[in-house]
Amino acid sequence: MNRTSHRLALIPGAALLALALAACGGAEAGSDTGSGADTSASGSVAVDGSSTVYPMSVAAGELLNEENPDVEVTVGEAGTGGGFEAFCADQTDVSDASRPIEEDEVAACEKAGVEYTELQVATDALTVVVHPDLDVDCLTVDQLVQLWAPDSEVANWNELDPSFPDEEISLFGPGTDSGTYDYMAAEVIDPDAEEPATRSDYEASEDDNVLVQGVAGTEGATGYFGYTYYEENSDSLKALGIDSGNGCVEPSADTAQAGEYTPLARPLFIYLNNAKYNDNEATKAYVDYYIENLEEIAEVGQFIPLSDDLYGETQSALEGLSG
Repeated sequence: MNRTSHRLALIPGAALLALALAACGGAEAGSDTGSGADTSASGSVAVDGSSTVYPMSVAAGELLNEENPDVEVTVGEAGTGGGFEAFCADQTDVSDASRPIEEDEVAACEKAGVEYTELQVATDALTVVVHPDLDVDCLTVDQLVQLWAPDSEVANWNELDPSFPDEEISLFGPGTDSGTYDYMAAEVIDPDAEEPATRSDYEASEDDNVLVQGVAGTEGATGYFGYTYYEENSDSLKALGIDSGNGCVEPSADTAQAGEYTPLARPLFIYLNNAKYNDNEATKAYVDYYIENLEEIAEVGQFIPLSDDLYGETQSALEGLSG
């Protein structure tokens, strides 16, 4: 799914306004605001890719637009794989990704002459959710694998554990173009698989809001997606703790940053077309603003901000591109 409509319902308007005012800092129009924004830039920026990173990229564009309405940012959510397909065909300026670029995508970019820079923008706690009335609170990693493995035929919760309710399982998850799917398949289900995959008999969508609605509206249902979508819908979903051997750990900013929420804490990225950053003033203004205000944008979008060390690495990567 490739949509350029801005789903700002994910981000509270008051928080957006507060961040916009803080970023502007009362500076005069046309001056250096100190927010990373070039207020003299104009033009368009095309962003596509991960639905997980989508809210952050939308927030960055909307907040930049508060300072400079002459920069038009369109953000799609084709999924990480779909985003890289467009990016490596030189059709977009920035690609949102919930996993690192893969070898075949690197080859496609090289073939098209697209040189790029990877910038980590946040940390995510991939969240396993269930219908709020389901009497299950935690899964071990082994149970998660048993449930989602490619050859799984688990159809009832009590097949995972006799203490779980005798209730049919309905599964909802991201489609195969999603970086969230790739992460679950490759990092959780079977890290050693040549072609990582999950079971295929589930309701799939590249739109995480569709997954939210599916789990919230179906008794016995479970699914998984980025932490932001759980946070926005915590009144209609229940997040499961995950036990990787040291007891159940709930998904949160603290547990992800502390390395306790394993193996479901993961990095989130944007990929930047180097030539377009250097040649398109609008792209440069957008990305500079994004990274300069990264912590605030992550917090407004309800993502987990980078540690100081990781943020330093992202800044250095961008500074290196600027020469």
